[in-house]
Amino acid sequence: MLAKVLSGAVIGVDGLVIQVEVDLALGLPAFATVGLPEGAVRESKDRVRAAIKNSGYDFPSRRITVNLAPAAVKKEGSGYDLPIALGILAAAELLNCPDLPRYGFVGELSLDGMVRPVRGVLPMVLAARAGNIRRFFVPADNAEEAAVV
Repeated sequence: MLAKVLSGAVIGVDGLVIQVEVDLALGLPAFATVGLPEGAVRESKDRVRAAIKNSGYDFPSRRITVNLAPAAVKKEGSGYDLPIALGILAAAELLNCPDLPRYGFVGELSLDGMVRPVRGVLPMVLAARAGNIRRFFVPADNAEEAAVV
């Protein structure tokens, strides 16, 4: 199954909409992230796996491929944790939200599934608005910054 979720990145001082694509396939369980992920993004698989399990969901025992597009842009930070987790849950049919591909999400996940704040929310929300994304979900601690838009 394939699921798509929108997120954001900060390039310099500008925001950019990032599409998070999650594919679950049969095969030996594995978790690969592609699309120029930097350190914290590569580490997200461990945070996401623990957050999903500790939130009461079964983590899919499948081959998981996460693509962060556009692939030519380096992805940094832990803000992709939340959209990756939502994509995995949607692809595994554990989350039923038909409008999920139209919403944006950003947030770091703690191992118990809590959503932690991230840096650079304002440019991400501005880029989302420019891209006609009507709803962009941010961590509660980033709400004041995002509300400027």
